Amino acid sequence: MTTTESTITDQVSGDELREQVRDAARRAKRAAAELAQATRGDKDALLHAMADALVQRAPEILAANDRDVAAGRESGMPESLIDRLSLSAERIAAMADGLRTVAGLPDPVGEVVRGGVLPNGLQLQQVRVPLGVVGIVYEGRPNVTVDAAGLTLKAGNAVLLRGSSSAEHSNTALVAILADVVREQGLPGGAVQLLPCHDRASVQHLITARGLVDVVIPRGGAGLISAVVENATVSAIETGVGNCHVYVDASADIDTALRILLNSKARRPSVCNAAETVLVHKDIAAEFLPRALAELHGAGVTVHGDERVVEVGGSNVVPATDEDWDTEFLSLDIAAAVVDSLPDAVEHIRSHGSGHTEAIVTSDVRAARQFTVQVDAAAVMVNASTAFTDGAEFGMGAEIGISTQKLHARGPMGLPELTSTKWLAFGDGHVRPGSAPANTSSCPGS
Repeated sequence: MTTTESTITDQVSGDELREQVRDAARRAKRAAAELAQATRGDKDALLHAMADALVQRAPEILAANDRDVAAGRESGMPESLIDRLSLSAERIAAMADGLRTVAGLPDPVGEVVRGGVLPNGLQLQQVRVPLGVVGIVYEGRPNVTVDAAGLTLKAGNAVLLRGSSSAEHSNTALVAILADVVREQGLPGGAVQLLPCHDRASVQHLITARGLVDVVIPRGGAGLISAVVENATVSAIETGVGNCHVYVDASADIDTALRILLNSKARRPSVCNAAETVLVHKDIAAEFLPRALAELHGAGVTVHGDERVVEVGGSNVVPATDEDWDTEFLSLDIAAAVVDSLPDAVEHIRSHGSGHTEAIVTSDVRAARQFTVQVDAAAVMVNASTAFTDGAEFGMGAEIGISTQKLHARGPMGLPELTSTKWLAFGDGHVRPGSAPANTSSCPGS
């Protein structure tokens, strides 16, 4: 491996850093042109070889990760973030399995989205094609490095990875392994590259590299996502924070509601699909809240409650602040409120939700339908945990992120979301009758 092909140091001046990032983007652009022509067999073989290499070289990955975890603890990083940062043999094996799963998925490139034959005999097809060069800006979790590489490559794209400094050693080790496999498989070396992580200017250089980078996708906290989306001149796909809600309706089965609430909150509180607020209909609150508060307390969850929740929970409940309703805790904390009606729950979600995932627990079909229609989110769960908003759980294999925007992709982003389309027209000497005046623009077509 040569450092310039897969990783870039950032101990350089601002101008030098800009050129390093742009040079990486140029290599990626050349690689993307080759990857667009790769067969499914080539790409699947690459992903399987990457998976094998991760398992075989797990000791060096774990040694690098130990350095990151030790540095994180020394700097006072919260345990919830340490969990996101930490790797183990099991997590490395899971990353490898994720690559194998993606390899087994249908290749979206070349898929005919729609088409047909026009009355004049012209044959039209809209087909999926790679996006080209995809930049990923992300925080903390080194498994994103592997997920992003696997998905982008399978969709025929080159990827520029900009992780956080907290995972510097882990990401460097992972990308070195992935880049070695790319070259061993005879594919272009610029297909997977790691950008500098210590200087924030590298993000700005990436997201403004118009003409070299086709799409940038941020994954992380609200600050990171806003900074990328608001400052990018490259097209950006917004992935949102996960201020997810569980609404317990008046007709909910209490045992079912408890299972869903505990799974949504405590299964893995540091991920974006974890529930951050529970809303309880007033008609079921007296029966549901005592049991819910007890079980949440038993799971180590601190409840930040409104006045009606505090009345039930007493000293076991922290009085909620205005900020709590808008907070993605990413920890064993949850906000809780009693609402007077389903419309009040929907209004609360509209005011404070992030458009990620919202869940209702109910036995009332009308209430379920009303909730699904009125709640504006990328995913809406009926009698199911918010934890299911995940590419693997949706059958996509690994995911590149959860998009909360409304253009191109929304929800878990798998392979199809990492493609664009092009129109193909097959004629037999077809020409369009008539002609436009010489001083008339040809766009829009008319």
